[in-house]
Amino acid sequence: MAHAGMGINEVMKHNHVNPQFTEEELQKVQEIISHYPEGKQKSAVLPVLHIAQTHWGWISPAVMDYVAGILQIQPIEVYEVATFYTMFHLEPVGKYVLEVCRTGPCMICGAEELIHHLEHKLGIHVGETTTDKRFTIKEVECLAACGGAPCLQVKLKTMDGAYKYYENLTPAKVDELIATEWV
Repeated sequence: MAHAGMGINEVMKHNHVNPQFTEEELQKVQEIISHYPEGKQKSAVLPVLHIAQTHWGWISPAVMDYVAGILQIQPIEVYEVATFYTMFHLEPVGKYVLEVCRTGPCMICGAEELIHHLEHKLGIHVGETTTDKRFTIKEVECLAACGGAPCLQVKLKTMDGAYKYYENLTPAKVDELIATEWV
């Protein structure tokens, strides 16, 4: 679907027509691949997918094919990884992807209430993106912060694809983050 107000370059980037990494990204990819023995470059699929997602914001089939070509593996081998891990977005997402832990300790400590609060506050459901493209809500598996439940993570828009974690959340704390930090 073409997007109103976008030039052809923006539409092509959004749809990932002929995806290409920058020279800097290609150097990083080659450096990552060099850490593995000859013929074992498939082992680099996770970090290369992270670079791709940081570049494009999500992982489309065209991007998965591109990564497979770089790694000299079959596209299905990339698809299997990208579709298995909730950290990879298989469709466009908002500027802030609020990934709320939904495993036992977080649910017992209020994650379900937090998810419902986010849905009501943002006017979307889990898996959806706000019309202003600011927020997407996702439920994810354990974030390894059970002692600070409920928790969520937000991926930062940096080359290294770092995440920021928030623990001991309440609806009031989330409202404050929406108003002050995730702007």
